[in-house]
Amino acid sequence: MKGPEFLKYINPLIEILKKLGGSGNSSEVTDLVVEKMNIPEKVLEEKLNSGASRVKNQIAWARNYLVKSGYMDSSQRGIWNLTEKGLKVKNISNKEAIELFKFVQSQYTKKENEKISEISIDEIDENQIETEDNISSSEILLSILQSLPPEGFERICQRILRESGFKKVIVTGKSGDGGIDGEGILEVNPLMSFKVLFQAKRYQGAVSSSQVRDFRGAMQGRADKGIIITTGRFTQEAKKEGIRDGAPPIELVDGEQLVKLFETNQLGLKPKTIYDIDESFFNEYR
Repeated sequence: MKGPEFLKYINPLIEILKKLGGSGNSSEVTDLVVEKMNIPEKVLEEKLNSGASRVKNQIAWARNYLVKSGYMDSSQRGIWNLTEKGLKVKNISNKEAIELFKFVQSQYTKKENEKISEISIDEIDENQIETEDNISSSEILLSILQSLPPEGFERICQRILRESGFKKVIVTGKSGDGGIDGEGILEVNPLMSFKVLFQAKRYQGAVSSSQVRDFRGAMQGRADKGIIITTGRFTQEAKKEGIRDGAPPIELVDGEQLVKLFETNQLGLKPKTIYDIDESFFNEYR
């Protein structure tokens, strides 16, 4: 597809959302798009200057342009929804995608349009389009977590599990313990609780399916549930391994989900309120 590279994700996004009934969790939809397009691990490892995943950023841009052109809405954070227009469309051709791109760009200010018009449409990518802040608080937080020493990351995982409702969370960190870094008790209700083992991986790259299998082997007979927490990501095969039929389930918490847990519990983060000016309020006083 000619034009900005992220446009190639427009049709797969719409197709996946239709299969999901018109809406889906953003991370789930992103994974399904990656799987549908058979994107190799080498490409998934590529990062932008900010440290964010290039592929995820491009998929997010495709979604952003579908929202601004009326094919998707942004009613709920973390949930991507097709509008009636999006549900009805069958396929967006290359020409239509370029027109969609130009239409959305026309909504920006004159200054931004001048910036875009200075370069050929075939040369534009997501780094040349006017974006939100290049480095978000989420990316800074993830960078800090990745810079912690192993012991510090284990203890901060202990803290986030406690904040998430686990009890008796301890860090074991014994060498030769099959990668098990700690354990805790999750109480479902006053009559039911179960033991959970966790592993903390301070990664920038990807956790493989073999590492998930090794962790499951280490927890065999010791707990019914396991959690792997990483500052990196999980390969597509690792995600499948985590929920493989006939094997104890392993919950996989990647860097993006870990950041959301910090945001939900406001750990190491201070909320900030931003106000937009309502010009109409002042009209009667002018």
